[in-house]
Amino acid sequence: MPRVKGGTVTRRRRKKVIKLAKGYYGSKHTLYKVANQQVMKSLMYAFRDRRQKKRDFRKLWITRINAAARMNGLSYSRLMHGLKLAGIDVNRKMLAELAVSDANAFTQLAEAAKKQFN
Repeated sequence: MPRVKGGTVTRRRRKKVIKLAKGYYGSKHTLYKVANQQVMKSLMYAFRDRRQKKRDFRKLWITRINAAARMNGLSYSRLMHGLKLAGIDVNRKMLAELAVSDANAFTQLAEAAKKQFN
């Protein structure tokens, strides 16, 4: 019985990995074994960071809202609690956008939140 040769199937599989490793440093983009390890690790990073990105953006929005809130004499938590009591339902992404691009609108929201504590 003749031996089974890897031929086109193996080459195709390896070429796919090498193609994914394009742009990697040193032997990581040329040698199959090293490239395969790095591609697997890169895919793990990509999977993890798709979730991490959502956390990072939320952190950024909260930082921007807090900075703008403090300019209006409120802390972040008091602002958010005041808005909730006032029945104003604005998500953090939009609040952060207002804080950066429309300071007057944000000030009005901050005043509405302040009224809830007086």
